[in-house]
Amino acid sequence: MNLDHYIRKGAFYEAVVEDGSDIIFIVDFHGDIHYHNASVRETLGYRSRSLIGKNFFDYLQPATVIETRAKFKESQKRAYTENVEFQFRCKDNTYRFLEFNAINLKHKEGLNGFILDCRDITQRKKDEVELVRLQKAKEQFLANISHEIRTPINGIAGMTNLLSQNPSPEERETYLNAIRHSAENLKVIINDILDLAAIESGKLRFEKIAFNLLDLLPSLISTFTYQAKEKNTKLDYTIDEKLNKILLGDPVRLNQILINLISNAVKFTHTGSIHVTCTAEREQRDMCWVRIEVADTGVGIPEEKLNTIFESFSQADESVTRRYGGTGLGLTIVRQMVELQHGKIHVVSKEHVGSTFIVTIPYAIGKVKTLAKNIPKHDSLIKERTAQLHVLLVEDNDINRLYAKSILKKWHCYIDVAENGLVAIEKVKSAHFDVVLMDVQMPVMDGYEATRAIRMLEPSAKIPIIALTANATPRDIEKCLESGMNDYLPKPFTPDDLYRKLFDDLKIKPTEDGAKKVRKIMETGYNLEYLRSVSGNNLEFIREMVSTFIQTIPQVLADMKQALERQDWHKLSRLAHQIKPSFILMGLDNLRTKLIFIEENSKAETNLGEVDRLTDEFIENCNQVLPELSKEALPAP
Repeated sequence: MNLDHYIRKGAFYEAVVEDGSDIIFIVDFHGDIHYHNASVRETLGYRSRSLIGKNFFDYLQPATVIETRAKFKESQKRAYTENVEFQFRCKDNTYRFLEFNAINLKHKEGLNGFILDCRDITQRKKDEVELVRLQKAKEQFLANISHEIRTPINGIAGMTNLLSQNPSPEERETYLNAIRHSAENLKVIINDILDLAAIESGKLRFEKIAFNLLDLLPSLISTFTYQAKEKNTKLDYTIDEKLNKILLGDPVRLNQILINLISNAVKFTHTGSIHVTCTAEREQRDMCWVRIEVADTGVGIPEEKLNTIFESFSQADESVTRRYGGTGLGLTIVRQMVELQHGKIHVVSKEHVGSTFIVTIPYAIGKVKTLAKNIPKHDSLIKERTAQLHVLLVEDNDINRLYAKSILKKWHCYIDVAENGLVAIEKVKSAHFDVVLMDVQMPVMDGYEATRAIRMLEPSAKIPIIALTANATPRDIEKCLESGMNDYLPKPFTPDDLYRKLFDDLKIKPTEDGAKKVRKIMETGYNLEYLRSVSGNNLEFIREMVSTFIQTIPQVLADMKQALERQDWHKLSRLAHQIKPSFILMGLDNLRTKLIFIEENSKAETNLGEVDRLTDEFIENCNQVLPELSKEALPAP
């Protein structure tokens, strides 16, 4: 019996083969086609029986014929072969990806041929190619992000090192400006990532605030003037007189959109000009469609790349990233922010000629009195609102703690610190605070757990708690609020950010009870709250501890003075280390800070001039506080 006779028997395929969705071929070992079912027409375009007598290999992608012939030869040795991919030429001369499973008829019927059960895997192959493209794009994005983050971090580290080498005042100012610039760059990158996460999770919210483009645009343009001048590029703008009106929307997000577009224009324009044009495209009832064009004479965008520049993790070319930097997120964020405000964005560009980005956003038209509500408060109010605020700062990172403390000290707040959530709970139990600034990720106990515990305490259960978190994704923010925190402030934050959060958003004020305690601590210099908490407010124990401190410290101070006169730095360091725990117990935080400086620098023999001055100051401060502290050692009348 040969293959054709086998096929004419018919019964084996009538129900399954002809009516099935898979393509079925019966071919001999040379590749000659003896049969195919009707699915060939639907998938490949060939009429019924039109391929019979043709050779299977003549329809394969030429580059894959040798490999597929080898698969056929291997299949002759096995009863069944699975998942062999190939490309078959269709009637319209395009190729489709197919995959066959082969039943070897030699093993079952003694015939030199195969039944090939073929499935169309074209879509799967496209998906694989797209997956590889996206994976490559994400890998490139991560490489870009890594580079973009490392660059400002290296700048900050380098400038900090130079600052430690006793620079001149001019050099110091230059280094500080470089650090400030690097920090701002780093913040932009982080904000881009957070904005994209907020957009993709649907958590980005838009304000409805009154603003005027005639106020917003000139100040924004001025921030790019220096960069444009450096590149010998003219930067200018025009605003339609019809836009001299109050608009209701989110000026911060509009600012962000324009910063992205203008900074791109400056980055990619090496000669010529950049012009920003704002017009009122149309007005209807109480709505105004604002059209903003950012036109440049820069490098332009290749036509084939115009459809991908707004995609996540994409720039026009990898070489663009290498040459100009950037995360590849800017235009993605711009497009989505525009569309979320019911606007549109498109680009017209010609390579080596320039580009024009056109944004149209509808805004409601407001009235002048609406704008008056948004005038910022004068700086003179700061001291009035912040003085005597009792703040617990819960932060395990030394640098972050120093930064926050420095801001709060300038505002004349009273600050207590805790290095983890467990310490924070003990501090809240034993002292009054007007607000808690709570880091989230800490050793021993994190901010979420600490907040939940504080919410169970009386009378501290209602104390405002603000998360200071570097994890500012929508889910992280939800976790903060779910744990009982009142609000959150993403790191890195500016003094203005902290001020707005405390006094504008949460309207926190020092309570009279807290203010009294703060005044007492500021007047006396010490704080026995820690001793009270660890002793359960045992007055006898507190008096005994204070008495011991008063008796032992004068001799140590005399020894420190002697060591200083002899310049015995090792001994001075040892003495400072010896008494440091006692100053913690007495709540002498300012003096303890000086002790730490004296101890560390005496040991390393660095900054010795400052050690000399600070030791004298420390001894004098101690002699002032000891008489006040001695009152605590007296029994109650």
